[in-house]
Amino acid sequence: MQPQLLNPMTPRQLEKYSSAFTLSDMEIFIFPELMYALVLANVMSPEIWKWRDDKWFAGISRMTPLKKIHRIKQYIMDHYNFNLDLDTWGLTDKQAEIERFSGFIDPDLLARSNALFGYEGDKYYFDIDIRKHFGLDKYDSDIIPYWKTETLEAMNAFLLKPGYETGAGECVSLACLYASALFVVGEIPLENIFLMGTPLHSQNFVLVDEGVLTNNRRIVTKSMWFNGSELSALARRALEHEQVTLVSHLSGYIHSMYPEATIDPEAYKLFREKLLRFLVTSLDYEIFINFLRDYSKHQKLFQVGYPCRGFTKYIALEKAFSYEHGSKNRLGDKGGQKLLCEMEEEDFYLQPMDNRFILNPEDDLFNKRTYQDFLARLMVQFPKLKDNTSFTSDFKRFVHTEPKLPSLNKAFINPPVHQLTSSPIEKSQGHKVTGSQSEVAKLRNSENLNSPAHQFTSSPPSTREEFISYLSALRHPASRIPHPASEIIDLAFYAGRYMDSCDWEPFFKAAFERNPVSVEYFHDHDLEAAWSELTSWPSGSIYSENRMAMPDEVVNFKTGSGLEKVITFLNIARSRHLDITLEQQQDKLFVRIGEKKFQFRWNEKLAFSRRKF
Repeated sequence: MQPQLLNPMTPRQLEKYSSAFTLSDMEIFIFPELMYALVLANVMSPEIWKWRDDKWFAGISRMTPLKKIHRIKQYIMDHYNFNLDLDTWGLTDKQAEIERFSGFIDPDLLARSNALFGYEGDKYYFDIDIRKHFGLDKYDSDIIPYWKTETLEAMNAFLLKPGYETGAGECVSLACLYASALFVVGEIPLENIFLMGTPLHSQNFVLVDEGVLTNNRRIVTKSMWFNGSELSALARRALEHEQVTLVSHLSGYIHSMYPEATIDPEAYKLFREKLLRFLVTSLDYEIFINFLRDYSKHQKLFQVGYPCRGFTKYIALEKAFSYEHGSKNRLGDKGGQKLLCEMEEEDFYLQPMDNRFILNPEDDLFNKRTYQDFLARLMVQFPKLKDNTSFTSDFKRFVHTEPKLPSLNKAFINPPVHQLTSSPIEKSQGHKVTGSQSEVAKLRNSENLNSPAHQFTSSPPSTREEFISYLSALRHPASRIPHPASEIIDLAFYAGRYMDSCDWEPFFKAAFERNPVSVEYFHDHDLEAAWSELTSWPSGSIYSENRMAMPDEVVNFKTGSGLEKVITFLNIARSRHLDITLEQQQDKLFVRIGEKKFQFRWNEKLAFSRRKF
């Protein structure tokens, strides 16, 4: 039944490969290869290829890269919701997880780096108890959630749950979805897409124009990053206040905890350079007003001078901002003058207000200049601000965010394997490929870099079948010399549930150790009642093509193939420490427990021999 591996899995490999099926935030944190494995699994999914046929994407090949990203963003906004609750994937406890990973990572280091094991981030951001923030305060302090990162199929399957009108997923799911959609639908080279994980969040940085961040369902351009809106403030939090634990890329990963890094060092340097440039801005009146919009506590320091009919009127800045609500005009931008004209005469003063600095957009101070030059001139013009350390600290953070990225002081692992810069896919007929050269490739060409290539392709695929064939060849090379990315590719087939080409041992380990929702759902059912309800549900899997759902996916979405229902039933019985034997008779599977036999019908083409559980 099970494919025979050339070498048995080590305990660490078994843990990693079983984690490809459950993909919890903890597992991706410990085994960073899993994040890009899920991206590739989504690229292999037939679901993402259906997007190309949607009328929403008609003519997308002729759009600019930035417009493509906006197009994909709106599709994701319309079809997926952000979902992070404690019920979907169930609960575990700290001690069980610490024991599980004790051979792979130091528990104290884990606690300092992961939100579920004690990390509380910057106190500026976490001004409430972290467990209360996550809704865990009603449980024992050792209880932590299984926040599992959903595959694209699982995200779509939320439509089957009561109360959901769209698909759904948590932040890592959405980041991986964005990366795969940008590649398959938007024709953005994978080399241009970097996934970033912090202890509490996940987002992508895309090397298009000045850079684009994906943040849950939304995107943030550089101008949006500095516009001072509430949405931008939410997007800024992770990079302003958290350590970036993991950067995952086509070439590999770099992790703040691990001394080795597999990412192409030149790709990582380019990412850092582009991101740091994205996070700093020059200053003018609009940017300064945007800062004060975001950091509203400082608005009381200022007033706006408004020239009118030969004299100047004054209005408190916080009062002026209040007029933005319900108006299409905003202070600081081209509509700022119109907004001032909309304000009530009674809110203006004919004389400057005491103890407030006067802001005038025509002041020479607001000529475009670097933030360092602007800050120096600001302190000269308003010397009392020098003593306001809160103001200067917030101002510097707004105009020049300094992210806590994994250090370059790593042992970059560069196997001496020949470079694969492009694949046979780009020569295929079919979907038009445009702009296939990545920023990393351009850097190599321009600087004649002889960087070892972990990359296997930077060109958008033409068909799903060709992409899967291409990955299969790299997964099991005819030369028997593994490609540097072969493990990530191999893990992608596990994450994508291609069980006709995967070892079943990691699948069973994941199914029977980390699927608490299916056990809890049937907690009050006897075995006959559990069997009766399971077999009454629709018989379709959320996965196609002999791919297998986990027991908790079967129970969450109340549907499953015959074999999926059998494994779900086995998980329930095993949790009760019963002696179980599985038997097969043509298109029937029988679960024997003592003197009782429970029959399931199945039609999967997967070989499944008699097995004692």
